[in-house]
Amino acid sequence: MTIVVDTPGADRLGEVVDVLRAWQYEGAPMQLHPGDLGWFWRSGAEATAGAVRTWSRDGRILAVGLLDGPGLLRLTIAPDARREEEPARRLVEDVTAPEHGVLPAGRVNVEAPADALVQELLAEAGWGVDEPWTPLRRDLTAPVRDPGLRIEEVGPERAHVFAAVLRAAFDGSEFSAGRWRAMAAGLPYADARCLLAYDDRDDAVAAVTVWSAGPGRPGLLEPMGVHRDHRRRGHGRAITLAAAAALRELGSSSALVCTPSSNTGAVAAYESAGFRPCPEVRDRYRDA
Repeated sequence: MTIVVDTPGADRLGEVVDVLRAWQYEGAPMQLHPGDLGWFWRSGAEATAGAVRTWSRDGRILAVGLLDGPGLLRLTIAPDARREEEPARRLVEDVTAPEHGVLPAGRVNVEAPADALVQELLAEAGWGVDEPWTPLRRDLTAPVRDPGLRIEEVGPERAHVFAAVLRAAFDGSEFSAGRWRAMAAGLPYADARCLLAYDDRDDAVAAVTVWSAGPGRPGLLEPMGVHRDHRRRGHGRAITLAAAAALRELGSSSALVCTPSSNTGAVAAYESAGFRPCPEVRDRYRDA
């Protein structure tokens, strides 16, 4: 059967989320997670649907991509199809040719699982590798130690506080209480939690969102940030410990996060909370 690329409507996003959940497993390479769609959902269901691409054969989804910015496609592939030549060549054809409408002309990046044949085919087509990112993983078999700060689960009444901490953690962030409500209305948020950490003066100092993919599967931290006025005090470790504990309560087998390798402070914070670095990953890119 012919492989078909599609932009699903908002009414089909549930199918995409379910597929991504099913593709998460222990030992999998770092890949697109249902939590990535959940975080994108802060822009609303219609915008999320417009940013999703699926590749299907005979009615079965073989690959899912998220256009996470004008020139970045975050792509993952069904585990049993990652080394299959037909879908890999179709994916490369679609992302390489601007007229196919998946990626625009000019500088573009593709994120794909490290073990996927797509990686090798893009290299053969002359795509380079971009700056390294460090995935980190924490096993959740054992209980997580107390973070040492007061932790609050965020609901609608505290969304404005959560949003303010994220804006203070990430330069240029436009996150708002309205965007939190849009995110919380999304399908993936049924398996998610937003947390705030408070210091001994009862100031909100750090925030995190955690996304479960279901019991027995790896969960994701996206995003985690510490208020710029409260850094270098161990708050990143504390909120990361709280995140790991929340994922364990949700039934996740492990907690995953990925950060630029150049962000040594973030890598150190995750390691201090019991996360272990995995081999670095890099996007493939094509110059203009």
